[in-house]
Amino acid sequence: MALAPGDNATLFSAGAASTLRLIVYLAAAVVLMILDHRGHYLEAVRGHASLLIEPLYRLAALPADAARATRTAVASQSALAAENRELREALLLAQARLNRAGALAAQNERLQDLLEAQKSLGLSVQMASLLDIDIDPARRRIVINRGAQQGVSVGQPVIDASGIMGQVVEVLPNTAVVMLLTDPNHAIPVTIERTGLRTIAYGDKDARDLLELSNIPTSADVQVGDKLISSGLGGRFPAGFPVGEIRDVRNDDTGMFATALATPAAAISRSSEVLLLHDLPQPYGPAQPQVDASAPPGADAAPAEPAQPEPTP
Repeated sequence: MALAPGDNATLFSAGAASTLRLIVYLAAAVVLMILDHRGHYLEAVRGHASLLIEPLYRLAALPADAARATRTAVASQSALAAENRELREALLLAQARLNRAGALAAQNERLQDLLEAQKSLGLSVQMASLLDIDIDPARRRIVINRGAQQGVSVGQPVIDASGIMGQVVEVLPNTAVVMLLTDPNHAIPVTIERTGLRTIAYGDKDARDLLELSNIPTSADVQVGDKLISSGLGGRFPAGFPVGEIRDVRNDDTGMFATALATPAAAISRSSEVLLLHDLPQPYGPAQPQVDASAPPGADAAPAEPAQPEPTP
């Protein structure tokens, strides 16, 4: 750039002023830094300045924070839903296992009762499990998992841990049908334990899972709560087994006889395991003669002759 003819400024005058101002600014900056370092005079200024600038920082970070919060919320909801689903499945599984354990405990208790009954009977018994129930309201019958191949025969008594349940009426190769005491076509000779009165207990005709004792003389002493046991008459059911308990006694229309209703002693509607009684040979006639073990095989023991009295002089 060309200078005007009347301009008296030197070539380095502008550069010298700028350098002088720079030196002054640098010196002032150094002094301020030393004073701030020594006396901390500018902390309050920086604090107020940060208060003014912080909203700008938050505004600038707002989109990123919103996106992060959205991702966190979605992920947390998915994780909570999955955890909730797993907990529900675990709860259902635990409940199923608990119910199964309760059922096994009840079954174990029933089997223990049957085992104790088997030991206390001192008879030959066979255990069987319930397979099916006849749903005909006019009949009371069940199907068990023992049949002809397992030695079951028609007429065989069936009991549980509490008393007599019924008898076998049909035998198949691997299953058998049992008529329960409460079947209208069933009858069992019983004895009232308290008085010794003998009578017949029939299945209830009204399908109430009860036993009916009819044609009882009004003079007989029959009371509510009397125990019924098998009398052994007829040779089908052994004597002394619990059959039921009297729950109601009332006179018939003629007033000459009484009718009683009894609750079966056996858990007919709840038992899932039963015992089959095997017939034991009953002795008939006089006892067999004893054979001398010292006699040779095949030799018949000769009866001893009565001693002859000595002749008197």
